[in-house]
Amino acid sequence: MSKGYENFNNSETAFRKSSLIQERIGLVSTHMYKQFLDYQHATMNTTEIFSEMINNLKAISDSLKQSFSSRGITTENIFVESDKEKSVAVINILWHTISFTTRCNFEPQALFREGNTPMFSGRIMAINGNYNELTDSSISRSDMMSKLLDKEVASLYVPADKSQNSIFKIRHLSNREFFLNSSDASREFVLKVIETICGGGLYHEEGSRKSFNI
Repeated sequence: MSKGYENFNNSETAFRKSSLIQERIGLVSTHMYKQFLDYQHATMNTTEIFSEMINNLKAISDSLKQSFSSRGITTENIFVESDKEKSVAVINILWHTISFTTRCNFEPQALFREGNTPMFSGRIMAINGNYNELTDSSISRSDMMSKLLDKEVASLYVPADKSQNSIFKIRHLSNREFFLNSSDASREFVLKVIETICGGGLYHEEGSRKSFNI
């Protein structure tokens, strides 16, 4: 009889353990599913904005060509290139090369916000330099991101909810956030990045002095 009770107790303990596992894993899976949905929606919104961004870059390139041509300056070094997947776009403006990319969205990620709730979002990075040349020798994702972050000018964080504003952060302005609605984000982001890079200049290199803003 004692063995029968022991088996009953063991079965009851196993059932409780199984229920506890199911309950806690259920909470984890619910949390991860919410993150996955946010990631999907943010990715779609980011892809849409990036496609519009490429069109804006082409319009900006055409405008620059007209402006410099009217001043008698050759425009052969003003052009825009993008990959077939529309995940990288590079604009060359005379001696400046600026890249924009969505190839930093490997998994669901949230933007840390001081004093505010983190925002799950897609990210578009603006890079000072040619993306393809910078990442050509990358051996891993972390290596690639390290190189991109070193040359990052700004990033646009695109939320999963289209009714929310995208958040625009410029590297040299620390953690200051600028807000852009979905209809303006693609245009304003590229214009601000181009103004930031082309509105400054380069010093002859002497130790740590490399560039300036005017």
